[in-house]
This record gives sequence, C-alpha cells and structure tokens, in this order.
Amino acid sequence: MAASTKKEVSMEEALWKSADKLRGSVEPSEYKHVVLSLFFLKFASDKFEEQRAKIIAEGREKFVDNIAFYTKDNVFYLPEESRWSYIMDNAKQDDIALKIDTALYTIEKTNPVLKGALPDNYYSRLQIDTVKLASLLDEINKIDTTSDKENDIIGRVYEYFLSKFAIAEGKGKGEFYTPKSIVNLIAELIEPYDGTLYDPCCGSGGMFVQSMKFIDAHHGNKKKVSIYGQEYTATTYKLAKMNLAIRGIAANLGEMAANTFSNDQHKDLKADYIMANPPFNQKEWRAEDELTQDSRWDGYEVPPTSNANYGWILNIASKLSQNGVAGFLLANGALSDDGTELKIRQQLIENDLVEAIIILPRNLFYTTDISVTLWILNKNKKARVVEQNGAEKKYRDRTHQILFMDLRQMGSPYEKKYIELTQDDRDKVTAVYHNWQQEGYESTYENVPEFCYSAGFDEVKEKGFTLVPSRYIEFINRDENIDFDTKMKQLQGELSELLVQEEKSKADLLSVFKELGYEIKL
Repeated sequence: MAASTKKEVSMEEALWKSADKLRGSVEPSEYKHVVLSLFFLKFASDKFEEQRAKIIAEGREKFVDNIAFYTKDNVFYLPEESRWSYIMDNAKQDDIALKIDTALYTIEKTNPVLKGALPDNYYSRLQIDTVKLASLLDEINKIDTTSDKENDIIGRVYEYFLSKFAIAEGKGKGEFYTPKSIVNLIAELIEPYDGTLYDPCCGSGGMFVQSMKFIDAHHGNKKKVSIYGQEYTATTYKLAKMNLAIRGIAANLGEMAANTFSNDQHKDLKADYIMANPPFNQKEWRAEDELTQDSRWDGYEVPPTSNANYGWILNIASKLSQNGVAGFLLANGALSDDGTELKIRQQLIENDLVEAIIILPRNLFYTTDISVTLWILNKNKKARVVEQNGAEKKYRDRTHQILFMDLRQMGSPYEKKYIELTQDDRDKVTAVYHNWQQEGYESTYENVPEFCYSAGFDEVKEKGFTLVPSRYIEFINRDENIDFDTKMKQLQGELSELLVQEEKSKADLLSVFKELGYEIKL
C-alpha cells in the first residue's frame, strides 16, 4: 500500500515539475489546463497502444484500425496524427503547437463521446515558447500512465494543481476538488445504487467517478444509474468530460458550460440521488432583480444576493424526486445564519426535508483548512419498504427527526498537514446513520456524547431552528449551559473593543514621542 501511495504522489509531482517549465510563457492559472490536456493525450495514446498490441497478440491484426475493437473495451481510437509517438517525433518542430491542436481535434472528431471535451485551437492561441513546450512534452513522456488502473486520474491531478495555486488564485473561490474519502462517505450514506444521480456543480467529475466505484464495490449495476451534471467554468467542464470519458462513464453535462442558477441545463430533472460540493459563500451570485420568481424557490423565501448557500440548497431540494435523497457540503455558517437564511432553514425543517447534519474535520481539502458540514436532505422520511440492489430494505418512520453528528475528532494524517476519513471512520458513521434509519434497529441506536444525537421537531424549534450540532450533541467536558452562538458573538465584541483600545494606545504613544520632539513613522 505504501509503495502505491508513493507512486501516486510522484506522478503528481512529476506533472507539477513539468508545468513549472512553462514559467514565463503561460499564466500560472493556465498550467493545469495546458498540462492536463497533454496528459490526457499521453494517457489516451498509451491505452490505444496497449489495446492495439492486444488485438495483434490475439491474431486479429487486420482489425487494428477498426474503431469498434477499441470502443468495446472503452478505449479511444487514435488516428496516426493523434498518437503520442507522432507528437514526440515532432516535439522539436516549430509547428508543434499546431500539431497538438490537430491531434486533440482529431481525437474528438473520431470519438463522439469526447464532443466538447478537448480544447479547441488552445496551444496555438497561447503561443507557448517552442523550447519550453518541447521540454514539457519530454517530461510528460516519462510518465507511465498505464500503471494507474483504478484512480480518478484527471481529477486527482487537478486537485493537486489547485492546491499549488490555492494561495495565488485565492482560497475564497470555492473551486474545490472533493477528496475521495468525503465522496465515499456521501455515497456510503445515501447509497446511489440505481436511478438518477445529479451534481449541479460537478467540477472535474470526481463525485461521479467515486460513485461508480461505490456501485462496483457493492456489486451494483452501473447501467441502472443515469448521470446528470452541470459545470460553470468552461475549462473545468472540458476536464469533467475528459475525466468521465477516460472512465467510460456516460453522463449528460448539458450542451455547454453554464451557470446553474441563470442557465439551468436540467430544468425538469427529478433526481433520486444528488451529490454536490457547491462553491462556499458565493457573493453577488445574482442581481437584486434577477431570479426573484424562479420556480426553484417556490414555497420558500428568495435566497439573498449576499450569499449563494441557500440558493444551492433550494436548487438541490427542487431537483429531488418523490423519494430522492441528497448529500452535499456547505460552509458551517449556513447552519445558523440569520435573516432570510433562517426563514428558509425553518421552512426546510418544517417541510421535513432535513434528515442529517454532519460536521466534518478540518484540513480535509487541499484548498481550504476550514471545517465544513455535510447536509443530507430526504424527500421521504416516512416508514417504507424498498428494494435496493436486489435486497429488501425497511425504513422506519423518521418524520420530523434530524440526526446530528460531529466527526471533528475523526480522521488520520494524510500527506503531512491534511486529514482523511479512513474506511474505519466511515464505517462507524454509516453504521450509526443506517441504524438510525432502518426498521428493526431502533433499539440499537442511542445518542452518544460528543458524537451523535437525534433531535425531534419541537427541540429544534425551541432552539430557534439552528442546525449547529453542538447545540444538540452532549459535550461532557464543557458547561452544557453555554450558548456557543451567543458566546462567540460576545468574544467577537470583546476582540473588536481590544483592537480599538490598541489603536488608541498607539496614537497616545506617538503623541508623547511627538511632544518630545521625535517623529515616528509606522
């Protein structure tokens, strides 16, 4: 296992070193897109050559240029001018950028599943220094892409590149690739075995990749799952299509990259499962007079323009089918926001959509160190029997009950300063959640101090419809009478007062020195 981890890290580091060779020729924010497209070209070509050799070894040499003999095994057929060997033979030529653009165009034209996935006339447009581009190709040529059989390749490399530019590009952008352990946790909780799966902000497609792996691991049928997604950023939209195509995952990501709020590509969709990691705390996500009559808010207050968190929640809620369930991440502030957000939260609770609120540990993401919340919405919490993956599953009546969980003491160190939720961690969480949900397990579920608590509607109402888990879960080593929301506001006020006093003291000190004839400049 340790050897495998080392190999994974070295591949990402090698790609980063490759990208660094572009310094001065390309903006840093473009590195990941330049390198990932070339990496895709190398990956697709390696898979093609591997398949080609297999066809010849099987004595079917006359079929080496028959596209069907490649697509049947989820391999892209590459015309000669699109093959990595051809690119490397011409790597030192002045027109290498044009040849790369032609290769990508030809692959997309030959393989309809890649329509809209690959950059169009990208390398010629960037006018990258030929020597630096040739050096980059040499570095990528050293990478053995065929040794990595199971991982979310494009997504993982994309995450690594995001981490390198998190500070330069701004952590507040909310462009987070969701770590595999979190996606696995969401999948293990909501169990997307069959039906329609939707992600309204799908990024590079990692949610879909890990969901398909979950289905494989539990002997489900991937053909019973229909995937729908949407992505706003054009380059990331292309990465998602690349990432899913590599894995042979069919998905409807809409006709183009588009804003989920202003240009919903799946207006009439009703999904059985929704998994999402929306951008946190988006400001000015709509103009004051825009989307005020949008059907997604029907029955609710209109989400405020100052923060998109509740816009995402209502978009997700509106897309759920009759028995739909959603698992998604949000910044912790959404649990206790006042004003319009409080009114919407109260409506969601009164409509009995909120099933579970789970606080996650800090340092799970490369691009932010904050603790975040996993929300689970369920459109049907009533007692029922369903058949799931060929087995009968009984759910007890959980009407107007919410399960709160706190995982902040969980997780193991990963790559120095990061944390990941191990399989044991996730097994513990999912066991509690499913025991709480299912018929016949009522007697085995119990509230556990500092870990989990099941609250009824009256209790949530009494606490002002806050969804902060620490307001419900018992913490043994603290004064239970402390109102943490109030305490934090009090501390905020005290800190503000101290800062004011500090500025006054500084001004008084400077005045004294000035009276003594000394001028001090700060």
